[in-house]
Amino acid sequence: MKIIKKLFKWILIITLSLIVVIGLWIWQAAKLDKPFGIPFVSDSIDVFFNRVAISFIQDSPETLTSLHVLEQFGITGHQDDLDDASVEAGDKALARTKKQLSILKSYQDDELSEEQKLSKELMIYLLSQGVDAEEFRFHNYPVNQLFGAQSNFPTFMDSQHQVNSLEDAEDYISRLSKVDTKFSQVLEGIKLRTNMGIIPPKFVIARVLEEMNNFVEQPIEENILYSSFLNKLEKTDLTSKEKNTLLSDAKSVIKNDVHDAYNSFIGYFSTLGDKATTDDGIWKLPNGDQAYKAALKQFTTTDYTADYIHKTGLSEVERIQNEILEVLKGEGFDISQGFTTVLKELSEDPRFYYPDTDEGREQILKDYQVIIDEISAGMDSAFRVAPKASVKVERIPLFKEKTSPGAYYQQPALDGSRPGIFYANLYDIKATPTYSMRTLAYHEAVPGHHFQVSITQELEDVPVFRNFSLFTAYTEGWALYTERLAWELGFQDDPFDNVGRLQAELFRAVRLVVDTGLHAQRWTREEAIDYMVKNTGMAESDVIAEIERYIVIPGQATAYKVGMMKILELRAKAKKALGDKFDLRDFHDQILKNGAVPLSVLEKLIDRYIAETV
Repeated sequence: MKIIKKLFKWILIITLSLIVVIGLWIWQAAKLDKPFGIPFVSDSIDVFFNRVAISFIQDSPETLTSLHVLEQFGITGHQDDLDDASVEAGDKALARTKKQLSILKSYQDDELSEEQKLSKELMIYLLSQGVDAEEFRFHNYPVNQLFGAQSNFPTFMDSQHQVNSLEDAEDYISRLSKVDTKFSQVLEGIKLRTNMGIIPPKFVIARVLEEMNNFVEQPIEENILYSSFLNKLEKTDLTSKEKNTLLSDAKSVIKNDVHDAYNSFIGYFSTLGDKATTDDGIWKLPNGDQAYKAALKQFTTTDYTADYIHKTGLSEVERIQNEILEVLKGEGFDISQGFTTVLKELSEDPRFYYPDTDEGREQILKDYQVIIDEISAGMDSAFRVAPKASVKVERIPLFKEKTSPGAYYQQPALDGSRPGIFYANLYDIKATPTYSMRTLAYHEAVPGHHFQVSITQELEDVPVFRNFSLFTAYTEGWALYTERLAWELGFQDDPFDNVGRLQAELFRAVRLVVDTGLHAQRWTREEAIDYMVKNTGMAESDVIAEIERYIVIPGQATAYKVGMMKILELRAKAKKALGDKFDLRDFHDQILKNGAVPLSVLEKLIDRYIAETV
């Protein structure tokens, strides 16, 4: 019965082809043009929740591929296509969201269960974000050094598009042939932004031009789109003749369609540099101060002002630096010359680094996996639940690691065909000291992102949109909180590992300062880099990548520390109120069992837990 229920849920959410299983009323709706894009009032708010979820994925072939649910039913029509990135598609999505929000608010709370009320509150919050920020819809840079079509497309094809059959391989090539259309749609939006005065800083233009020129100039056999395809084909049962034909076709499409797409970007960005400036913050854009205020609200899910966040960051930087100095003093370091000097000494100590070789980098990946496996076996005292999905460690693809952050996490496929992946950046060996590895592994994998994201995906009896982690302050706050939790549980008993933990928290505190500095106090890129280098002890190459990330995603970097502080605040509140009745496992249940939520909602959930337990 449980299997049938789960299958029913995903059929309802994902596929129109199997809609007859659900009932006659949906079958009739399927005769309409894109029925799930048209909101209507249903007798059941749960049905409406699912219809809204469908509307966000039904027109996204790339999302359907990433979810990898339809393929197990033999439904692959989406596999040969790419998302519509046109301005018109964005207009339609916004109009649809407004209608959905209006209908959702018409459901009366007194007719809903507690769980339905929570789901309604969460969906209203999500839909309102897009509607409330409509004025700033174009206040971003769709092609930048961190993300965008130019890097997302090859990453998507490499990590998401599976090739297990001849049809899969042909679909892969079909998608390659359609990238020119998608890039032209993206370029349409970039030109619109240019006319509005929304132009990336000069360094962004230089970075993406370097990336894209390198992409088209490298031999096709070394291009990730070709090499990844080759690796995937080698694992199939296709004949040598079929593989050779497919590879020849792929090479031709890359040489023509794909290179044409990238050259269109290169041509435009080559002319855009003359219009760009070295101003880096969002303040320089039309009504930029209000745009930043909206960004902070979106990412922190609070009403904290830029000034409050900046001052909090300065205070936390001082506190954490003092703790680091105390630990290092206990380990024999001379701290009399101040934080910057002693951190420089620590960072130059060769005993904390792997060999700058391929073998050294391979060992880093193996040691990360050992760390993850160790803590995964020791979570019983802090958690009652654990994710079913596994997690593995991989290196960030070479073509993008120079401009990528130190690490990131990719969630597992819903059907279990792909585990969660912790991607580690090994470009600069000095950016991976041994004492930082445990903290990074805990943050990205267990009990951080992988733990929380996988548990959220595996939640049952909730509307499907709640199976996805959509609130940055919650997800990143949780991951940062678990760095400290792992230390509290005894997994960082080496004093230098504790320094690594404190440095990671310091890094997030510094983010509060530099993000608000860049976007509210009008710091330059160079000022932000200088502050971060002096106050973190990080490798300069890593700092540059981070600061440039904050410039193109205003506000996002503040969510980590804000979220962590809120979770710690709520834990202290629960401990004080419950005394001997406080159980860390119960507290974590309350944090995790509802999926990702805004911090304001999380506080209400913990207050309810306290009231029910006291």
